[in-house]
Amino acid sequence: MTTHVFVGPTLAASEIRDAVVHPPVAVGDILTLIAKRGVTRIAIIDGYFERMAAVWHKELLHALEKGIAVYGAASMGALRAAELHAFGMVGVGAIFQAYKRGDYTADDEVAVAHLPAEYGYRATSDALVNIRAGLASSTVPAATRAALLELARARFYRDRSWHQLVEDGRAAGLPARHLAAIAAMPKPDQKAADARALLRALRRPPPRRVGLRVPRTWAIRQLVRVLR
Repeated sequence: MTTHVFVGPTLAASEIRDAVVHPPVAVGDILTLIAKRGVTRIAIIDGYFERMAAVWHKELLHALEKGIAVYGAASMGALRAAELHAFGMVGVGAIFQAYKRGDYTADDEVAVAHLPAEYGYRATSDALVNIRAGLASSTVPAATRAALLELARARFYRDRSWHQLVEDGRAAGLPARHLAAIAAMPKPDQKAADARALLRALRRPPPRRVGLRVPRTWAIRQLVRVLR
C-alpha cells in the first residue's frame, strides 16, 4: 500500500511516516501521480491556490474512480474533502467538519502566507481558523472575542497574525486587559491538530471503494493529454 501526502506549511515533512511526501498540491499533480502504478492512497493537507491554480475537483474524482482512497484535512485538504465527501473523499478534523456544516464558507479561512521549499514552507501569517480556535479557548468576554474575530476577518490573509490582531484591537479601543490576556495565551494550531488526526487515520485500512464514473469534460481531456 503506497500512500502519498501533500503537505507544506501546516506540518513539517519530518512528521510524515510511511508515506511519500510531496509539496503542497497544485493543479495537475494528482493526475500526474495517479498515472503511476501502485498508488493506493492520497492525502491532501496543503495546496497552492494563488500563484498557481488549485487542485481540480475532477482530478480527485478521477483518483476515486480508479479506486484510490483520497483523504483531506486542515487546509486545502479540508476544503476539497468538504466539497467531495459525498463522492467518497474522506475528510478528517474540526476544520473539515466546519466546512461541511457550512459554518465556514470562505477559502481564506485556512489560507496562510509561507516561505518557499528551502525554508520548509514555514508559515509567515496565522490562519483565520487558528485565530478562531484561540479566541474560542480564551477567557475574555464574548463581546471582545467577537470584535477581535471581525478585525481578523477584515485583514487580508497575508497580514493576519496574533500580533497584528492585538494591535488592531488596541486601535479599535478594545479593553487593554482583554488584549493583554490574548497576547499572553498559548496559540492553538487547529490546522496542525487536524493534520495529525489525518496521519492517525492513515494508520487504519482505507474505506471501501465507492462506485464512481467521472465525466470526461473537454478541460480534463486536455489536461490529461498535456500531462502524458
